[in-house]
Amino acid sequence: MSKLQIQNLKVKVGDKLVVNGVSLTINQGEIHIIMGPNGSGKSSLINAVFSHPKYSISSGKIFLDKDEITGLSPDKKAKKGMFLSTQYLPEVSGVPLSTLIYESFKSLTGEKLSVIGFYNKLEKICAELGINPEFLKRPVNSGLSGGEKKQSEIIQLAAISPRFAFLDEIDSGVDVDSLNKVFNAIKVLKNKGTSFVLITHYPKILEKISPDFVHIMKDGEIKKTGGHEIISKIEETGFN
Repeated sequence: MSKLQIQNLKVKVGDKLVVNGVSLTINQGEIHIIMGPNGSGKSSLINAVFSHPKYSISSGKIFLDKDEITGLSPDKKAKKGMFLSTQYLPEVSGVPLSTLIYESFKSLTGEKLSVIGFYNKLEKICAELGINPEFLKRPVNSGLSGGEKKQSEIIQLAAISPRFAFLDEIDSGVDVDSLNKVFNAIKVLKNKGTSFVLITHYPKILEKISPDFVHIMKDGEIKKTGGHEIISKIEETGFN
C-alpha cells in the first residue's frame, strides 16, 4: 500500500515563513480535507510539496513510500504518481484537451498507444464520470467557465490515474452541476486506489463527499485534525 508522508515541513516565500512545521501521512485510497481561513498556508503547503520555485522548503522532508522526494522537480514527482490541480487553471489555445492528455500519458507512463485507441479510452472515461466528451475536442481551458475547467481537469486526472492527487479550491467558482461531477469522479477514483488531498473553504462539503480526515490550518500550522465533527463545529463557530 502506497503512503505519502510530509514530515515537519517549513516553507518560506522570500524571508517570510508561510508553513510552520506541518506533518501529514496520507495512505492509499484516503481522502484528506484541509480547511482554514485565507492566508493560512494551505496553498503554500501543496505548492511547496510540488516544488514550485516560489516556495522554498527550509526544513522537513517528504517521502513517497520509502523514497525521499523532497527536492525532486515537478515532472519527476508526476512520474512517481503525484497530481496537482491548481486553483487557477491556465489556458492553452490551439491544443485540444485530448492531445494534452495523450502526450502527458505517454510521458508519465512510457506506454505507446494509438491516437484513436487512446481517444476511445478517453470517451469511456467521460461516460463513466458523466462528463460530456466534447471537452476532449476543445482547446485546453480556453473559453471555459470555472465549472467546465474543473470538469476538464477531472478528465485529465482520471486518464492519468495518479496515486496521490492534490486539488486546490476545487469548489471555487464552480456551479452545482459541475461540482457534483467532480465529487462523483473523486469517489470513483478513490475506489480505484487514488488518494486525495482537497483544499476547500466549503463547509458543506460533507453533503457531497466523506473524508477520512479533516485538518484545520491556520497561521501556517495544522491546528486540529479529526473527522466529520470538525466541519460541523466550523459551521457553528468559524475557524476560531
